[in-house]
Amino acid sequence: MTLFNLAKKNIKGNFNNYFVYFVTLVFSMVIYYTFASLQYSKKIQESIELSDTMSFMFQVSSIVLILFVAIFILYSNSFFTRKRKKEVGLYSILGLRKKTIAKMLFYENLIMGIIALVIGIILGTLLSKLFSMILIKLMGSTAGVDFSVSALAIIQTSIVFMVIILFTSVQGYRLIYRFKLIELFHAEKKGEQIPKVAPISAVAGVLLLAGGYWLILRPLPNEFDMEYLIKNYGVAFVALVIGTHLFFRSVTVYLLKLSQKNKSRYYKGTKIIEITQLLYRIKGNARTFTMIALLSAATISFLGATYSGYYSHEKSSMEVVPFSYTFLSKGQEFDSRVEDIIAADHDHPIRAQQEIPVIKVKGGLSFQLDYETNPVQLISASTFNQASKALKRDEMVSLSGNQAAVIQPRFTEYTGSVFKGENITLQFPQGNRKLTFVNMVEGSVLPFDYPDFYVVVSDKMFAELASEKTPLIYKVYEVENEKAAQATSKKVNKLVGDDFQVSPSFYTEYKKGKEGNALTLFIYGFLGLVFLAATGNIIYFKQLTEANEAKGNYEILRKIGVSKKDIRKLIKKQSLFVFGLPLTMGILHSCVILYFTSNFISDLIGINLVVPILTAIAVFVIIYTVYYILTVNTYNRIVKAGTHFSRRLERTFTSS
Repeated sequence: MTLFNLAKKNIKGNFNNYFVYFVTLVFSMVIYYTFASLQYSKKIQESIELSDTMSFMFQVSSIVLILFVAIFILYSNSFFTRKRKKEVGLYSILGLRKKTIAKMLFYENLIMGIIALVIGIILGTLLSKLFSMILIKLMGSTAGVDFSVSALAIIQTSIVFMVIILFTSVQGYRLIYRFKLIELFHAEKKGEQIPKVAPISAVAGVLLLAGGYWLILRPLPNEFDMEYLIKNYGVAFVALVIGTHLFFRSVTVYLLKLSQKNKSRYYKGTKIIEITQLLYRIKGNARTFTMIALLSAATISFLGATYSGYYSHEKSSMEVVPFSYTFLSKGQEFDSRVEDIIAADHDHPIRAQQEIPVIKVKGGLSFQLDYETNPVQLISASTFNQASKALKRDEMVSLSGNQAAVIQPRFTEYTGSVFKGENITLQFPQGNRKLTFVNMVEGSVLPFDYPDFYVVVSDKMFAELASEKTPLIYKVYEVENEKAAQATSKKVNKLVGDDFQVSPSFYTEYKKGKEGNALTLFIYGFLGLVFLAATGNIIYFKQLTEANEAKGNYEILRKIGVSKKDIRKLIKKQSLFVFGLPLTMGILHSCVILYFTSNFISDLIGINLVVPILTAIAVFVIIYTVYYILTVNTYNRIVKAGTHFSRRLERTFTSS
């Protein structure tokens, strides 16, 4: 039998152990192929507004995916190689040289990688249309998607993953040479001791976690820059990483030791075995738990944040461009041309239209405000009320004399208390005018154009000021089903030009926001699934190793009278601890991060983001639970197989 044939036989014999790793590898290849095929798809690029952005985002995400998958494969390959130390030791005793053994394992990894690559490309090709349809649906596009095979995507995927597979195979080859024969047979004995309680480490872990949470959750100062953000959240990140590791390494030991002191519970059923085994392995699991918790937190946070952006983009677009169409009046002829284009779209009839006169002047506040206020843009109360009514808003203003109301500057967190009772002095040719703020209203009526400082004044005051300085006249139109007015929006945008820093049409801003958020959600969603799969694999591998090492212990338990049911229950509880502890910590980290993110976004756009965040957490937990169930079932099979093997040996020995 050749080494190649032996490698194939080993793969077949150990495939149950390799299965989850193999599936994750295939899934990663499918995702990479999908990214590559969408990147090269001209039809999809032609159907969306952000084609250049899409290509760039897929390129970046592909690089991230490559790096992550490479690290994951290296970890997995190292794990499988170390897991088979005893097998390698037997090969050595039988006379096989390390070079021969290394070659065999090299062939195993190479064969499995090539098979996974072929299956991944086939599945990716078959599923490419489905993924394209998902992306198109998320973007709100009506473009048709045909089944196609991207030769460039196939070549790129093959080259990238063959390089990764060859590199990891060589690493596995080199790893064999580091093993000593005595080490191969005593690998399971390493580090098998119950750790001692380290009070200083435990306290430090709790303090670092509390400090990291405090840094993230504390309110932002009125004035901050990028340096402040980097320092503040950089320190918070380091504190969370170190604190998480110390928590798993020391705090969990303390809590498990504490549970031993409760004698009534400790000596009840299999509790003594459960706690002892957890203590026995907690030191070796600390790094794994830390990695799982941080990876879970990052995945949930990214998914929650991106889904929040997608969930709230329509509201955000309405804040930026309130009316369907807005443009600066440039004479009757020009205005009529624009109006004719809008009126000609019978699929989107005009629901409301009006003129919004705006006076732009210089002004000075009676207090310091960390926001550019010049030029101050004045709107009359009746104009504001009419526009609010057209936009189906409830907020109205009633002003008289020198009273004024400030419209909350967009993307700020200012409240009415900041302005109420304060004054603003307006500079006019015939003398300055002093106005007093009586309240603040939300919701501007014109597209965003920094500085976004609008002040509503009484009709009488506006008429007086208009006699001194000619107002600019903006034309606004609100149409039915504005989210679908693509053709008309393009015509209006082309004719109007750049009157604002954003698009003069709601559709364009809405479409760009939806496409951008859809792209982000699509990419992060799939990357999150890959990260989640890798996370599940890491714990799965760890539990697999422990199951093989603990087979003898479970056989002893069966001999002293512990039932199969109790053993299964014991395995469930231990696995739940291993899965649940880092997941709980990860969810806690992500909740803190997302709480800050959601509050920040909610203040800016005025929408509650609890639903998208809870959705992201729920999806993650559901998929994570699947891995838990799979791990428990595999663990039980390994223990059961070990018990049956021991009994067969016992019966054979007795009969002889």
